[in-house]
Amino acid sequence: MNREALFQQIRKKKSFLCIGLDTDIYKLPAHLLAEEDPVFAFNKAIVDATHHLAVAYKPNLAFYEVAGPEGWESLAKTVESIRKTDTGIFLIADAKRGDIGNTSAMYAKTFFQTYDFDAVTLSPYMGLDTVSPFLAYQGKWAVVLALTSNKSASDFQYLTDRETGLNLFESVLKTAQNWGSTDQVMFVVGATRAEALKRVREIAPDSFLLVPGIGAQGGSLGEVARYGMNDRCGLLVNSSRGIIYASAGADFAQKATASAEKLQKEMETYLRQKGLV
Repeated sequence: MNREALFQQIRKKKSFLCIGLDTDIYKLPAHLLAEEDPVFAFNKAIVDATHHLAVAYKPNLAFYEVAGPEGWESLAKTVESIRKTDTGIFLIADAKRGDIGNTSAMYAKTFFQTYDFDAVTLSPYMGLDTVSPFLAYQGKWAVVLALTSNKSASDFQYLTDRETGLNLFESVLKTAQNWGSTDQVMFVVGATRAEALKRVREIAPDSFLLVPGIGAQGGSLGEVARYGMNDRCGLLVNSSRGIIYASAGADFAQKATASAEKLQKEMETYLRQKGLV
């Protein structure tokens, strides 16, 4: 899926919502624990209830790897089910991988061939040779960590280069744009860093941004839209816990729909203000 096709899905659904499938076995509604695969049963119910409101899903690999082979099986079934439910969905593996070239080549094959994801989150710390194997796949994306919303992000991301005067996250944005086209590379920018989105857009005006941190983490969707939208929207805004754990009861899927719909309606407002729908 290239940049224009992703934008057309945003226009079609009047939404730039990404739903994080951070599926924790210890937070599932009790009645699902009787299922053969409770994690997959939960994910399928969430996707069935929300895919008309979302353009992307983002399984966080940590919540699947922790269960060993059974967790990977749950992930594979989830990906397959999403593909059958909605062929227009953009699927992101939130894996945050980053290693030398031959290892990265295996990671790329894992997520793009074995599991049929559209994109993978990557750490740029080791440079181009860690990312280039992912760029070899037509229609697939490298989602490069640029400016994250966690408490310790300032340990490195705001360090200033004395020669260029650039913060490290600014250098990542400038450099990684040269690694691939705007149909191949997007960047992670945390919603709780919304004040920095103006600077991000100065450096990367045409790139898509994956923006986590809306909802439970306290990020403002309005600020993200204000500072982050471009002429093709250019945003995938992620909400995880605020949607998938909107209820711990038997009505969890209905509550997820309501939470997702609230965000989608707000997103539609911002898209209309920009003349994009």
